[in-house]
Amino acid sequence: MLELNYHHLRYFRAVAHDGNLTRTAERLNLSQSALSIQIKQLEERLGHALFERRGRQLFLTEAGRIALDHADTIFSAGEELVETLKETGRSRRAIRIGSLATLSRNFQIEFLRPILGRSDVDIILRSGSAGELLGALEGLNLDIVLLNQPPMAEAATPFIAQHVYQQRVSLVGRPSYGEPGAKLSDLLATHPVILPTLESGVRTQFEALATRLGVSPQVAAEVDDMAMMRLLAREGAGLAVLPPIVVKGELETGALVEFDALPGMIESFYAVTVKRRFPNPLIGPLLEPALERTIGT
Repeated sequence: MLELNYHHLRYFRAVAHDGNLTRTAERLNLSQSALSIQIKQLEERLGHALFERRGRQLFLTEAGRIALDHADTIFSAGEELVETLKETGRSRRAIRIGSLATLSRNFQIEFLRPILGRSDVDIILRSGSAGELLGALEGLNLDIVLLNQPPMAEAATPFIAQHVYQQRVSLVGRPSYGEPGAKLSDLLATHPVILPTLESGVRTQFEALATRLGVSPQVAAEVDDMAMMRLLAREGAGLAVLPPIVVKGELETGALVEFDALPGMIESFYAVTVKRRFPNPLIGPLLEPALERTIGT
C-alpha cells in the first residue's frame, strides 16, 4: 500500500485553515498551481475530493473535514513531541474564536477569562456577521463562535449551540437624567432612548415592554454596535437600553447610572461549535465555567 505523503497533508491543512488558496500560497511562498497540484495528489491518494469551491471560496467536503481532524491531530502530536524532547514544556495550543461584531467586549473578556494569561495558549479572535462566522466555523477555520441567538437548526449543518450566559437589560444614562429608581414609564416618556437595531432580540423585547407601559419613547439613535451605544450614553444622547456589563467601567466611576432593570428583558449569549471527531480541547475549559454562572443577574 502506498504511504501517505505528509508534505501533501501539511499543505492541505494550511489551505483548510486559511480557507483561501491564494493567501496560503503567498504565506508558504509557493505558486497557486504548485499548491493545487499538491492537494490534488493528496485527493487522488485518499480517493476523495477534500474541497468544493463556492464562488471564490473553498469549503471542506465531509471527507475534507475528516482529513483535517486527522491532520490537526498528527501535526499537533508532532509539535508536542518536539517540545517534549527539547524539554521546553508542552507545546502551545491555539484556539480560534469568532464573535459577533456587535457583542459586548466586556462579555467576551468574561467568556475568555478561564484561559487568559495561560502561557500554553494562543487566543485568536475574529469578529464579523453571524453568516460569516458560521461559515468559517463550518469550514473549520474557527473553533467556537459567540452569538446572541442560536443559529437555525438544519440537518445539513451540524452546529451545536449552548446557552452560556444571560444578563439583565437596563436603562442606563448620565446622572443628570434623574435618580435611580425613578418610575420607568416617566423616564421613557420624558427622555430620548438609544436602542439596538430591529434585528436585535433586545429591541423586540423593548418594544413589547413599551407597549405594555403605554408609552411611545423618542428614539435618539438605533445602533448595531454596543461600543457605540456606550459612547452615545456617555455623551448624553439619551438613555441606553443595554446590559450593564457593557458600561461596567462607567457605572463604577459614576459617569453613568443604572436607572432601572427593564422587567422581563434579558440578553442571551450562545457558544456555537460544530460536530468534529477531534474537537479543540480548550473548548471545555471555556464552556464549563460559563454554563455554571449567569452574568449580571
